[in-house]
Amino acid sequence: MLTFGEELSGNDAKKWADWSVGFFYWSPSVSQVYSELKKLESLGLVRSRKIAEAGVRGRRVYAITPDGIAAVQAWSRDAPVEIPVLKHSVLLRIWMGHLSDPERLKELVAAHIDNIDDLRRRAQLHYDHSSREPSWSYPRLSLLWSVRYFEAEIDLARRLLDDIDDAAAGFAAVERTDAAGMPLPVEPGHWRSVEDVVRDVSAHERATGS
Repeated sequence: MLTFGEELSGNDAKKWADWSVGFFYWSPSVSQVYSELKKLESLGLVRSRKIAEAGVRGRRVYAITPDGIAAVQAWSRDAPVEIPVLKHSVLLRIWMGHLSDPERLKELVAAHIDNIDDLRRRAQLHYDHSSREPSWSYPRLSLLWSVRYFEAEIDLARRLLDDIDDAAAGFAAVERTDAAGMPLPVEPGHWRSVEDVVRDVSAHERATGS
């Protein structure tokens, strides 16, 4: 954010994060922002100064240094491409669907669709109103990606509503349960063999390049 040519306070950075990178990466707390700014300043990657405005309490603003630009540019250009980390609480509850019931699971998915649709609308609104600054061309692209991502997530969730019925039909074939009503496996430990198969297939693919 500091590479876009403005001095920012911690609150400024927090607000900017919420309506931009917060859609696809991270929406930090105010305390986290200020903690990181102080750390960056101690490393000489940003500098700060206190400013006073008429009728407004004095505030500290931060600007990036040449060393800071070099550091963030090096990371942006050369850091390894990481696999995105997905923490999907609704899908985790689907995974534990045997502890619930199909209709309740559908209610959770429907609520998830509403939440994601709200995010989609917000991202679209921010995208639509961020065209005045030519320097924001790439941030706008990330907002457009966010809109498309949320659209895809909604589509996946809607498909999941039908898939729940298929899963419920499959689960109905469970024949044995324990005293607490939990399903007993047909083949105890079968998950271990699945793990072995996946490991062997992965090793084969690496060896053959396929």
